[in-house]
Amino acid sequence: MVSGIKEKDINKFIVVGDRILIQPKTPEKRTKSGLFLPPNVHEKEKVHSGYVIKTGPGFPIPAITNEDEPWKSESENVRYVPLQPREGDLAIYLQNSGYEIEFNNQKYVIVPQSAVLMLIRDEGLFE
Repeated sequence: MVSGIKEKDINKFIVVGDRILIQPKTPEKRTKSGLFLPPNVHEKEKVHSGYVIKTGPGFPIPAITNEDEPWKSESENVRYVPLQPREGDLAIYLQNSGYEIEFNNQKYVIVPQSAVLMLIRDEGLFE
């Protein structure tokens, strides 16, 4: 759990590396036939779904050194292989690979990209 954070804006969070910040979907409280489900039924499931809130920059690429070419300028810019998920995607992910946090009475999960099984992207969602 994250405690002692004074910020009220989640946009100030910086996700590192190949990690993804996901807001889990609220699980169904009833079955299709109308039976109420206890909360521990959903906690035992291995696969969950949620919306991607933020993503990290991706996987870092090692810097190429030009030791044999001293006339070239040194460039220390870190380069990354970008992640597939984008903000707003619906992600199907493995629950056991994630780390749960709570911020502003809202539950979030931080998972590596390798824990994401599938993405559902609606291009017209933000238009």
